[in-house]
Amino acid sequence: MTTIRRHVLATLAAVTLLAAPAVSHAETIRIGLPTKTYWPTTVAEAAKSQKLFEKEGITAELTIYRGGAETFEAMAAGAADLILDAPSLPAAGRKKGVMSKVVANGAMGNFGWQLMVLAKSPLGVKDLNGKKVGITSAGSGSDLLALWTVQDKKIDFTRVPVGGGGLVPNLLAGNIDAAVVYSPLSFQIAKSGEAKTILDYAKDVPPNLTSGWIATDKFAQEKPEVLQKALNALYGGVMFMRNNREAAIKLIADLYEMPADIAAAEYENTILQLETNGDMSAPNVTGALQLSLDMAKLGGMKDLAPASEIISTQFKPVATKP
Repeated sequence: MTTIRRHVLATLAAVTLLAAPAVSHAETIRIGLPTKTYWPTTVAEAAKSQKLFEKEGITAELTIYRGGAETFEAMAAGAADLILDAPSLPAAGRKKGVMSKVVANGAMGNFGWQLMVLAKSPLGVKDLNGKKVGITSAGSGSDLLALWTVQDKKIDFTRVPVGGGGLVPNLLAGNIDAAVVYSPLSFQIAKSGEAKTILDYAKDVPPNLTSGWIATDKFAQEKPEVLQKALNALYGGVMFMRNNREAAIKLIADLYEMPADIAAAEYENTILQLETNGDMSAPNVTGALQLSLDMAKLGGMKDLAPASEIISTQFKPVATKP
């Protein structure tokens, strides 16, 4: 009996030693997010709170940056594996040797994005000629919208990069005359009566592929399974929020310490407008992405790779279920 007991214990010990590396060596993916109070962060946090990355057998490290350009730079420097950003950045980067592609469609519109001034300001869009307008960072989504405004409204103003967290404080302090503000911050300062909208980008800008999940060609080639699982979890986060209104609103309110009614506005006007499957092979995607690049060119960006060179149809997200 003693011999049998020793044999069983030795077997259990060996099994434990063999199993341990499988747990401790779960693949990790580093996800870069362009700013804190912005829907990609909400979606990633939803996926994390529902343990969707764990269900896919991977670990996700979320890092929040000051804007889209900084997020893309982080990926280019090897500090992030998967990011959410404007398609114009991989199009510009590809011409400079940063080989990356849009692997999943994020949004087909500038939902919640607004050009805002102080509530007491007499300025309209045309009055911004020669003024200072806040953006998150050069090359970011807010910068592209500012450039589009310059071209479409035939005015000229100074774009001032203040970071995602600096848009509202600098606007309220009077350091800038206007700001390109994303939701739910735009909803929050409009509701408080501190600022007002003079241009609603969701209504005024033609529908186009405004943002997508982006990965380097190298990561997609070397770790396609990890990338697929991460996308599954992220779109699982989108679907969880769509299917659980109250839980989604509470998550937004808790994450960003904002009233429930503002969180509800973000849910209705942004979260429910997001793409639900991210499939880059859908018939309308290439045209929508090329329109996004054309608008970036009108705004002043040059030497951009065409849509066909920055689209990857390799991945088709399958939303992870909670």
